[in-house]
Amino acid sequence: MTIHAAITGWGMSVPVNVVTNADIAKIVDTSDEWIQTRTGIRERHIVSGDETTSTLAAAAGRDAMQMAGVTAHDIDMVIVATFCPDRPLPATACRVQAQLGISRAAAFDIVAACSGFVYGLTIATSLIKSGMAKRILFCAADVVSHYVNWQDRNTCVLFGDGAGAVVLEATDQPYGLLSSVMGAAGDREELLMVEAGGTCMPMSTDVMAQGKHFLTMNGREVFKLAVRGMEESSLQALAQANMTLDDMKLVVPHQANRRIIEAIAERLNVPIERFFINVDRYGNTSAATIPIALTEAAASGALNPGDHVLLTAFGGGLTWGSAVVRWGRPTKE
Repeated sequence: MTIHAAITGWGMSVPVNVVTNADIAKIVDTSDEWIQTRTGIRERHIVSGDETTSTLAAAAGRDAMQMAGVTAHDIDMVIVATFCPDRPLPATACRVQAQLGISRAAAFDIVAACSGFVYGLTIATSLIKSGMAKRILFCAADVVSHYVNWQDRNTCVLFGDGAGAVVLEATDQPYGLLSSVMGAAGDREELLMVEAGGTCMPMSTDVMAQGKHFLTMNGREVFKLAVRGMEESSLQALAQANMTLDDMKLVVPHQANRRIIEAIAERLNVPIERFFINVDRYGNTSAATIPIALTEAAASGALNPGDHVLLTAFGGGLTWGSAVVRWGRPTKE
C-alpha cells in the first residue's frame, strides 16, 4: 500500500496589532502611495504584549487540530519552520508542544526562512511516508518585526508577523504533497541575512550599535533570483508530478510583494487571477505566508477538496522551493 500524507486541518494566527502604511509614514520618510505602488502592501500585523512566535504558532496549530478533528494525544510529531525562534534553546516546536499539551511527541525546528513551508511540508510528508509518524502538526511562524530596522524604509515597509499550521495524516488515498523541488545558494547569503546573533558574530554592544542584528536585503538582486528560482522550481515540480499549470486550480506563492508575484505570473504565462494574493493585508510574514494564504483560500472557496495547487517560495539562505499538492481531506471509508 502506498502511503500519502493528507493535509486534514489548517489554521492561521496573526497579531491583534495592525500597522498601516500611514503608521509607518510617521516613523520614516515614506507614504501609503509609495509603499502600495512598489509592494502592494497596505498593512501588516505586528506582535505586541506577550505575543511570540510560539504563541502565534500554537494558536494556528490549535485551529488546525480542531479542523482535523484530532486531539493532542493523536499528534506524534511537532515541527515548526521559523527563523525567529522564541529562544536559541529550546526549539520553538518544544514550546508549541507544551502550550498545546502534546505530551511526548517529537519536536524540532527547521530554518529555511521564507521557503520554510515548502521545506517543512516536504520533510513532514517524508516522515509520514516512511512510517516514522502517523500524524504531524506542522507550523510555520515568524515574528520578523524582531529583526526589522524601523528606520530603514527599504525593509520596514515589507514585513509582518504571523503563523500558519497544517495537520498531516497518513492515508492510502492520493492527497497531500505530490511533488516538491527545493534548492539553495548558500554562497549568496549576504543578499538576505541577519548577520549577528550567531557564533560567527555573537551579539555585543558594538554589533548592535552597527545594526548588524537587523535584517538586511539587496532588494534588486533578491528580486531577480527569486523570480528565476520560483519559476524554475515550479516547472520542475509540475513535471515531477506529471502535471501542467492547466491542472492547477490555484497558484499560492510566497507573499513577498506584489511585484514579484506579478513577475512570476508573467514568466509562467498564468493569469494573475489564478494566483491567491493577500500580501496587501499581511505583508511578508516569511515562512507563514503560504499557510496563511492556503487557510484563507480554503475559507473563501477559492480552494476546494480535490483541487490541485502549486506552492512556490523563495527566501534567505538563499533558498527556494515549489510543490504540487492535492488539497483536502480523504473520504471516509
